[in-house]
Amino acid sequence: MAFNKYKGYSLRNRVFFGFLLICLLSVAASSLVPYFVLRNNALQQSKIDMQEKTNAVMAYFDYALSRSSVQTEDLRKVLGNKIFEIADINQHDIIIYDLKGNYLLSNKDLNLVDRKKVPLDIVNKILSKETRYDVRGYDASKDAVYTSSYLVLKNNMWEPIGIIYIPLYHNESAYMEVLHKYVVYILLIDLVIIAFSIWLSWVTSNNLAKNITKFSDMITRITLFENEMRPIKYYKNDELNALARAYNRMILQIQDQKERLRFKASEEAWREMAKQVAHEVKNPLTPMKLTIQNFERKFDPQDPNVTERVKQMSKTMVDQIDVIATVASAFSEFAKLPEKNNEVINLNNEIEDILRVFNDDQIFVHANKSNIMITIDRVFLSRIITNLVTNAKQAKSDDRDLLVNVDIEQHQRRVMISVQDNGVGIPEDMYERIFEPNFTSKNSGMGLGLSMVRKMIEDYKGEISVKSKVGKGSTFIITLPTNL
Repeated sequence: MAFNKYKGYSLRNRVFFGFLLICLLSVAASSLVPYFVLRNNALQQSKIDMQEKTNAVMAYFDYALSRSSVQTEDLRKVLGNKIFEIADINQHDIIIYDLKGNYLLSNKDLNLVDRKKVPLDIVNKILSKETRYDVRGYDASKDAVYTSSYLVLKNNMWEPIGIIYIPLYHNESAYMEVLHKYVVYILLIDLVIIAFSIWLSWVTSNNLAKNITKFSDMITRITLFENEMRPIKYYKNDELNALARAYNRMILQIQDQKERLRFKASEEAWREMAKQVAHEVKNPLTPMKLTIQNFERKFDPQDPNVTERVKQMSKTMVDQIDVIATVASAFSEFAKLPEKNNEVINLNNEIEDILRVFNDDQIFVHANKSNIMITIDRVFLSRIITNLVTNAKQAKSDDRDLLVNVDIEQHQRRVMISVQDNGVGIPEDMYERIFEPNFTSKNSGMGLGLSMVRKMIEDYKGEISVKSKVGKGSTFIITLPTNL
């Protein structure tokens, strides 16, 4: 099979790996995007917390300097004791420098202050923007990451009088704890999803490959000489359903084509038989004509042998008539339909089985009784119903969806089967012609001639009629005796 021949590039493998790749990409996207979002939120929250801490410190200093106009040289006196209180309340070390970056005072002892002077470039950046300036660093003694926040200190006249330095130590574990838990959980979920994706990909691709292989094998076996072409029974509503329906329509068309070919072959045989019959009938007619003409010309009522002559003429006529009767009998034998194999069947179940070949959810069956029994040949019934439903489907209108109703009714010892569609309809002047051999009103398609359907129905002493309105649809009505 083709799947084994090209195993590495088979459709099954491509579907499997394609589906698996999509699942893996989806898992990666659904994991990484939330990870980066949470990480950015954690970092953003850390910045917000630092902002709140520095704002709280600056609020205390603003309050301490709001009562009088303080200059740089007054900072030691005004904030000498206040800085300890502010540092204790906010639980942060605080160092104050003058506007040139020189150390002024701190809540710590001078010997414990590492930075006695602020670098000039930092001073310039702080004073030029008058906003907080952060420098991220690492304290080896505490094994901790910290941020050096520099802020401009202003008096109650909003004049810069100093620079405040606040080292903020980070406890990022609090921010990243949720992120780490998320990573652990998402990895576990991803492993489950990946395992499920592998299993689902394998099952899906394997089922797809099996169904396509099945379809391929059935299509490969199709020939015009095969007696029975089985339809594909596939009831899932997916793309393969459309393929199955297309296949089933195709085998119907092939069956119709086979019937058409048989009909044409039969028609050719009829023509040859007609020629032969005409020839065989013409042969005895000629001597019969000559015998009568000769007898009329030579007839003499006074001839003593007139009785014998009449007997001879009668014998000649009878012999020639027997020849014509023999030809007629042979012609009659040729005109018979194939031998029927009648049996008692449940018409409801049989018609439902016949309609399954169409695999179409637009065909509906209705019956006035649950078990309508009839004596008929299954093949004849299948040909009749298949042909009428096929014609109904081929008469689909472009303006609306096709609907086909097959109604089965029993009234005493008569059965009525009607096939109704909402297709394009049939003009009234074509009602009789549609039952003629070789007549068709379709632009395409090779449907079985309705003349053969009528012959089979009439062979069971039944009748077929049609009602139609152009643009609204047609109804073919079959009436048959139950023959029980």
